[in-house]
Amino acid sequence: MADESIRVLVVDDQAAVREGLATLLDLTPGIEVVGTARDGAHAVQLVAEQQPAVVLMDLHMPGMDGIQATEQITREYPGVRVVVLTTYADDASIQGALRAGALGYLTKDADRTQIARAVQAAAGGQSVLDEAVQRRLIAAIGSTATSPEAAAAAPPIPAAPPAGLTAREVDVLRLIAAGRSNPEIAKELFVSEATVKTHINHVFAKTGARDRAQAVRFAYEHGLVADS
Repeated sequence: MADESIRVLVVDDQAAVREGLATLLDLTPGIEVVGTARDGAHAVQLVAEQQPAVVLMDLHMPGMDGIQATEQITREYPGVRVVVLTTYADDASIQGALRAGALGYLTKDADRTQIARAVQAAAGGQSVLDEAVQRRLIAAIGSTATSPEAAAAAPPIPAAPPAGLTAREVDVLRLIAAGRSNPEIAKELFVSEATVKTHINHVFAKTGARDRAQAVRFAYEHGLVADS
């Protein structure tokens, strides 16, 4: 049974918070806390040592913060999923964390069930966002949408995308299918080229594609892009 548990690393600069979260999660069936970290640099170190499946990451910490740690972890250990758990739900924090590669984002108002669900979803490659975070993202997306025609042309992202793809990976795959280069994808999604490369590597690994052409074929076969 232990081998089936989701291995989790808890990161928070406040000892009482991280110990409380560790205890809470250890009491949840199917979840095993393999370590706790006091800051971003410590988190990166423990990810290398413990190889967790999910990192529950605070954002605002001294030294290396959660956004910097998330970017390094998702770049160097692409199989590790990061879920942010923070008191902050401002646009800069949310967008910074998601651009860095976080798969989930919760505020510390979340209860035990919500946190456990987010960890389980992340382990399965699915994203979970706090309701307040979703509202802010929808507002941001609405204010930066390119055109009504483009929005209408793209099929809706399925609730459970094929091959365990995340919503952001579907976005990247659609842009690949549209013929965008890595720099163009980075500009359109407001992320770094390194983050785009990480997403593309995830897309290739999950879909079994060896190159962009195969990835595009996968997208069309699974209805992720509209036939022209």
